Amino acid sequence: MIAIIDYDAGNIKSVEKALHYLGEETTVTRDPQTLLNADKVILPGVGSFGQAMENLHTYGLVPVIHEIVEKKTPFLGICLGLQLLFESSEETPGVEGLGILKGKIVKIPPAPGLKIPHMGWNSLHFQNNGRLFQGIPEQTYVYFVHSYYLQAEEPEIVKATTEYSTCIHASVEKDNVFACQFHPEKSSKWGLKILENFAAVGKDGNTEKEGK
Repeated sequence: MIAIIDYDAGNIKSVEKALHYLGEETTVTRDPQTLLNADKVILPGVGSFGQAMENLHTYGLVPVIHEIVEKKTPFLGICLGLQLLFESSEETPGVEGLGILKGKIVKIPPAPGLKIPHMGWNSLHFQNNGRLFQGIPEQTYVYFVHSYYLQAEEPEIVKATTEYSTCIHASVEKDNVFACQFHPEKSSKWGLKILENFAAVGKDGNTEKEGK
């Protein structure tokens, strides 16, 4: 079962719908025990970094998320969910993120002819052999909506980048933790394939097909 964390940060329904389309059993919950017992956990989200962290603290979910990650349960952050996994964001100075991964979230720099937020389809460049991108062609287009972007501290965890005014770290993986700045649930057939690849990740960190 895949649990989707409900912390009032939007975008949950579209993630749930995409997983149902793939035939995955899902539950939307903020119950700690349900989350800890899930086979996999997704942290979606749209909105502000500060408000999202406040909500996670209010619902007592920060220690639960750390425990899920420490248990090696496959964990996927989507959009704001990616940003929350890191240490801080320029969007809300002084607010600490979950700090599960090292890096910071900074504002996309202005550039002539480019609108911020970065909204719409953009292509991915793959690197470092990401498990989420098995079977997906280079330069696949996915759907983004964001004004802030990740600068990961560890280059080896970056599995996909995109160009928009600057080089944006679009997806990261480290051990059992996965994250995408873009919205796989809104990214057509290749987005569904990314979610399918996540659903196939086993406890050993490899996709189940790969491990057989």
